[in-house]
Amino acid sequence: MKTLNRWIIYIVGMLILALGLTLNTKSGLGVSPIISMSYAVSEIWHLNFGDMTFLLYTLFVIGELILHRGKYLINDLGQLPLSLIFSRVLNLYSALIPHQAAQEPLWKNLLVLLLAIVCTGIGAAFTVNMRLVPNPGDGIVAALGEKTGREQGVAKNIFDVCCVASTCTLGLIAAGHVVGIGLGTLVAMVGVGRVISLVNHISRERICRAAGLLEPAV
Repeated sequence: MKTLNRWIIYIVGMLILALGLTLNTKSGLGVSPIISMSYAVSEIWHLNFGDMTFLLYTLFVIGELILHRGKYLINDLGQLPLSLIFSRVLNLYSALIPHQAAQEPLWKNLLVLLLAIVCTGIGAAFTVNMRLVPNPGDGIVAALGEKTGREQGVAKNIFDVCCVASTCTLGLIAAGHVVGIGLGTLVAMVGVGRVISLVNHISRERICRAAGLLEPAV
């Protein structure tokens, strides 16, 4: 039963995470830092966003293999089929969510952004804590956190800054202007990491216990 609970929490976390990333894009205020590079590439060269996200996640997996030095080979490589499924879910959410930022008032787009940040943080915390196959975006953050001795939320903030800097550089070189980076990106850089830390502080022990990853409280 606990194994089933673990997988249920994991799958729900993945769906919430994908929803958060999609909503961040739909807000029209800038995409989530973790996928800003794939979004910029898709916009600049008119390529499929889901496909570019899969390619980006493949690079993240390669980074994890290097950081782990092959220690978690099966777990790291298992992220590749997950990435393919996850990128399809992103495309599905994008098609199903009707919100058009350009046609909506700022306050509504800000609400969408807030919901995006909360969903992204909750989804990331749930999936990583289940210790199954992480989303590559969270897997690379966890690997960096382990390597540097930083907790997940702080490592997420640092990695997001690197993603945004790389995306800005790409946009300026390839398009002559910044692509995909806006207020929503900057808010997410801080907000998602803080949501992860808050979720872990409030519910990590309880959720991990329900999933059988911790001994029951006496």
